[in-house]
Amino acid sequence: MSGGAVTLAGVTAGGVFVSFEGGDGAGKSTQVGLLAAWLRAHGREVVVTREPGGTPLGQTLRDAVLHGEDMDPRTEALLYAADRAHHVASLVRPALERGAVVVTDRYLDSSVAYQGSGRDLGADEVEQLSLWATGGLLPALTVLLDLDPAVARTRLTGDPDRLERAGDEFHRRTRQAFLDRAAADEGRWLVLDAARPADDLAGAVRARVASLIGVAA
Repeated sequence: MSGGAVTLAGVTAGGVFVSFEGGDGAGKSTQVGLLAAWLRAHGREVVVTREPGGTPLGQTLRDAVLHGEDMDPRTEALLYAADRAHHVASLVRPALERGAVVVTDRYLDSSVAYQGSGRDLGADEVEQLSLWATGGLLPALTVLLDLDPAVARTRLTGDPDRLERAGDEFHRRTRQAFLDRAAADEGRWLVLDAARPADDLAGAVRARVASLIGVAA
């Protein structure tokens, strides 16, 4: 896929946008790091980022939404959308436009799953908010690391944040929301069992990304 401008498929003349999704404890950070190292070994510029918190403003919003005082679900959704708008405008789009591969730990699908389904705000409403905030930018590939929330919980360390404390039913709803979104758009999504060994998962991710950047896996 080519073209000078960023498209809704998350690909520019040289830039490619990849997101990782899934519950906390699924191994997203590990897979982001492994993919970035592989891409750099192929000579690509890689921008590794996250939501929320991929920019200085985003870090302030992250602290507020994950570790601050309790807030109502609509306020939570709007803070995530504000972070995402700034993130895309100031970091993601500029990197794509200069030909980098942007790899993000979470993007708008997290908001649809966590705030839309988990907080019962409505998946369509939250998706439209994020699409408006980002000018319609979607990743070329979204990797879902799927894991039973009960298993994921055993992998967590440190004090739980506001979302991690939301309860079992909340996390069951968010997991199902991710799976439903992936099933509805198989061209964008790669669903992997996060219980598999990290190297196996990394190989599956590389195989899909290789086809986007035109190299051998």
